[in-house]
Amino acid sequence: MADGNNDQAVDFAVDLDNCDREPIHVLGAVQPFGFLIALTADWLVSRVSANSADYIGLSPEQMLGLPISGIFRAEAIHSLRNRITLLRGPDAVERIFSLTLIDGVQPFDVAVHFSGSLVVIEAEPASADEMEASSMVRSMVARLAQTDGMTAFLRDGARQVRALTGFDRVMVYRFAEGGDGEVVAEALRSGVESYFGLHYPASDIPTQARALYLRNIFRVIADVQAKPVPVVPQLDPSGAALDMSLCLTRAVSPIHIEYLGNMGVGASLSISIVVDGRLWGLFACHHYGPRLPSFAQRSAAELFGQIFSMMLESRERSETAAYEGKARQVGDRLLSAVAQDHDLLSNARWLGDVIFDTIPADGVGVYIDGQMTFAGLTPDGPSFTAIVSMLNRAAAGQVFTTDSLTPLLPEAAAYADRAAGLLAIPLSRRPRDYVVLFRAEQLRSVRWAGSPEKHIEYGPNGPRLTPRKSFELWSQLVRGTAIPFTAAELRVAEALRTALLEVILRLSDSAHEERQKAHEKQELLIAELNHRVRNILALIRGLISQSRDSSLSVDAFIDTLESRVHALARAHDQITADRWAPARLYDLIEVESAAYLGDRRERVALTGPNVLLTPAAFTVLALVIHEMLTNAAKYGALSDNGSVAIDWRVDNDGSLLIDWRESGGPAVVAPTRRGFGSTVIEHSIPYDLDGRAEVSYRLSGLEAQFCIPSIHVASILPDVIAVERAKPAPAPTPTLLRGRTVLLVEDNMIIAMDGEDALRDLGAEVITAATVNRAREAIAAHAIDLAVLDFNLGNETSLPVADLLAESGIPFVFATGYGDGLDLPDRFSDVTLLKKPYSGATLAQGIAPVIG
Repeated sequence: MADGNNDQAVDFAVDLDNCDREPIHVLGAVQPFGFLIALTADWLVSRVSANSADYIGLSPEQMLGLPISGIFRAEAIHSLRNRITLLRGPDAVERIFSLTLIDGVQPFDVAVHFSGSLVVIEAEPASADEMEASSMVRSMVARLAQTDGMTAFLRDGARQVRALTGFDRVMVYRFAEGGDGEVVAEALRSGVESYFGLHYPASDIPTQARALYLRNIFRVIADVQAKPVPVVPQLDPSGAALDMSLCLTRAVSPIHIEYLGNMGVGASLSISIVVDGRLWGLFACHHYGPRLPSFAQRSAAELFGQIFSMMLESRERSETAAYEGKARQVGDRLLSAVAQDHDLLSNARWLGDVIFDTIPADGVGVYIDGQMTFAGLTPDGPSFTAIVSMLNRAAAGQVFTTDSLTPLLPEAAAYADRAAGLLAIPLSRRPRDYVVLFRAEQLRSVRWAGSPEKHIEYGPNGPRLTPRKSFELWSQLVRGTAIPFTAAELRVAEALRTALLEVILRLSDSAHEERQKAHEKQELLIAELNHRVRNILALIRGLISQSRDSSLSVDAFIDTLESRVHALARAHDQITADRWAPARLYDLIEVESAAYLGDRRERVALTGPNVLLTPAAFTVLALVIHEMLTNAAKYGALSDNGSVAIDWRVDNDGSLLIDWRESGGPAVVAPTRRGFGSTVIEHSIPYDLDGRAEVSYRLSGLEAQFCIPSIHVASILPDVIAVERAKPAPAPTPTLLRGRTVLLVEDNMIIAMDGEDALRDLGAEVITAATVNRAREAIAAHAIDLAVLDFNLGNETSLPVADLLAESGIPFVFATGYGDGLDLPDRFSDVTLLKKPYSGATLAQGIAPVIG
């Protein structure tokens, strides 16, 4: 049992039925090894622990309501104020060693933190032999870094903490996904009973206790038998107790005291192990008598715990990467063998031998065309058929896993000892076929490592509060449950599914079906490529735009680079409009001049045959044309009353020759420096396309000649049919959305921030949600006038949100990186579609008709 966190009164009566709700962060007492003083914002004494006279000769009654300046030395108050300025974040605690608080009284080691609006000061007598924490931790970390493998790393971490704190037992306790845990490493004094390998139920460390371990990563109980010292007064005038979540001297839950006493423990210490922002586990330390490491030793142990957490996170990531690399090799070997002999796919023993190297399991069953084969621990044939039927209803063509089959298939309880959990890899044949990996009930591999016969004096709650009874309760809770498949194992299974699917497609009996599936796969890949490229472009634009607040002097750079990104996006639209087919040069120049010049595009004259360029050449030329138009508008003919003539022709060897001539503008002067734009104009065509680019700065107007080699010219079609140029969209106004609340649903943080800025520039109040559930909560809590929905939200789509908005009569638009290839349901066929990346102008253009 561990003490936890909740918001209730100090006089909470705790027992085994409600200990998961015990508000031990407001117990209103401290351990007697130190004292506590809480100050108001104007530094008046608000609360004092009842033992203050034992340390500084002043009782709570003598201090309450007085300014601390009349109690502590001025130098001490100065040191405390300076240290408080270093507090960062709501859970920060600062320490001061050997601080003299009152003249004539021994110096104290002091910790200071905020609890709401109060300043909480905790002090204990300073140790005479203060150690150098940083050098001690540095040597510990250096030794830890040399360990080989995770087991040795965890074991050495426990040994280092024991060497530093001097406790009889130090355990590394790891939490599982469900909250239960296991002792995975241990360091012991000789003669102390081992708890290595023990499992404990989640109820032994309640949810609120785990939350508190994340806030306060270090906890010491110096003497289990010590009587807690009350804080005076218990409640403030408003009836609130002092939140002691971050207090180093915080007293202990009676249930936890009884639990430790039943084990014969006299003192305990814990250090949280936090990985990726979650509570991975604890260093749990026991001593069979009172023990209080010095303030410096505890500070060093806390620092070591933080560094250990970071090193553990790095090792876990490295191990995952190495595991997935090995899995890819095994997958390649499996695919190579199956491609040569597809009968191996129905050989369960061979599949088990190959797959078990990367995804450990106790058995494997294969179901192909109604035929079943088994290897290892598996259900029987009829039971396996029932499992396949369940998978056909639940798996939906994806990798499926569960660590407890019984809730899904009640009859599975009969064979849980052989197959309690499974991982199913579907294969794309009709009827649906599977490779299913089974794991047996977890109890098969769990052993008690201690001595159950050891005599224990039980507390008032009896033998339940002991390690042995905790283990027995855990055994009952996990009956019929297997060890879950990890996220890394699921990724490997998905990779195997994709690869096996590819092999099976090649072995399909129907050539027509193969071609149809390949076509569907190509469509999916093109749509996915379109989506990913658009999201990358949107990310680039978002990152640039979000940087401007801290780089006000580079706004011109941001605008230029942003326009280049949009030029690439427009080119991408044109070449993906016909599934990555060649695109027209005329459209490239027309779209670019319309986007950049607006009304002034009539001053750009285009003549030439109807040439189609390959996608590679089209993208390169898009940037070149964009830079040429930008320069003409800023410095050349289009900055004045001049014009630009763009002529192109195809020569005898099929190469495309483009002539650019400016006239009627200001006198041309060659630039004195070469920027990025000049580099794009003069070097991208020669470098990327093996063509030519020549620029002449004539006084009467700039001239340029470009040559695109024939390999990049796809074809020449009949001449372009003249089409009336559409009028440019009006500029967005900052009042378009004034007084309106807009819901923005977007799963990418950077794109969401950029969208928020664009909507606020139009006058809107913006509420952002990243998931369907968050969006539903926002709609329920706020009066939404309009919504902008990213269609693809990672593992889900925004269609449920669209349905809810439609039912509520709230207008909305979709934003997507799939472009025109997005296949919307018929009920949303008339909804406006914004293509990513979108600017404020395109956003306003899409929203204006929706809001009337």
